[in-house]
Formats: sequence, C-alpha cells, structure tokens
Amino acid sequence: MEVSSVKEKRFNRLITAVSIVIPVVVAFLFGVKIPNVEPLSFLPPIYASTNGLTAFLLIVAVIAIKKGNRRLHQNVMTLNIALGLLFLIMYIAYHMTTDSTSYGGVGIVRYVYYFILITHIVLSIAIVPLVLRTYAKAYLKDYKGHRALAKYTFPIWLYVAVTGVIVYLMISPYYIH
Repeated sequence: MEVSSVKEKRFNRLITAVSIVIPVVVAFLFGVKIPNVEPLSFLPPIYASTNGLTAFLLIVAVIAIKKGNRRLHQNVMTLNIALGLLFLIMYIAYHMTTDSTSYGGVGIVRYVYYFILITHIVLSIAIVPLVLRTYAKAYLKDYKGHRALAKYTFPIWLYVAVTGVIVYLMISPYYIH
C-alpha cells in the first residue's frame, strides 16, 4: 500500500472521529449551564462577525488560488479553520452561560428564519468532515482530489458562514440583555 494512501486512511479515521465527537459534545454542552457565572451575552455579535470574516476569507482564498497564489490560499484556509474553532469555543461558552433566546418574529418571516436556522445547523455539522477531508487532501498533496472535494466544500461552507450572520441579525432583536 502506498505511503500517502496509508496516511489518508489515518486522516480519514481521525476526521470521522472528530466529525462525530464535535456535534455530540456540542449537543451535550448545549444542555449544561455553568452555575453562578456571569452570562457571556457579549459573544453573539463576536461569533457572528467571525462567520462574516470567514465568508469573506473563503472568497479571498478562492480568488488567491485562481490567481495561482497557493501560499496565500493555504494560509487563508488555515486561518478559516482556526476561525471555525474559535467560533465553536465562543458558541459553546455562550450557551453554557446564557439561556437560549426564542425567535420572536411572526408570519412568513418566522418560517424563513427557521428554514435558514435549520439548514444552517444541518450544514454546519456536515461541513466539518468536508473541510477536514478537503484540507487533508491538500496536506497530502493530492491536489486533484482537493479540487474535486473543494467544489462541494466551498459553497456549503460559504452558505454556513453567511447564514450564521443572517441568523444572528434575525434573532438579535430578541436577545435579553
């Protein structure tokens, strides 16, 4: 068996484990409230901004690679993964210290909000293995496989990042401060 194939199998096992552990841990921690701690109510606009920055940087990364700037592309994509991790930490911290906010919109806007929210949540779970596999392909210098996977990863990740901002903007009037 080829060395890169063995490495890819190891990466894929790790990626599968991480892709299962993250949503399970997030779901578990979502129900845990830290007692006697000040709510971290300042975090939602910060992690929404993180989503906005991620969306912008995803576009920068695509432009960079189309112009042949592989180094910039790689650095920006690594930064996007770090931003995703930072988002996850802030999101968990917020929900462990603050009660959930109910959406107060009515009529068709309520249905639009929940459609965006549900697709955002489902795709945010699905994007984890896609991002990690796409990144692993590049790391292993399988650029053909990387490009093939990136065609799916990019639009889904961009959707998740943009809808994260939209969800925040739609629910922010209902936050209790």
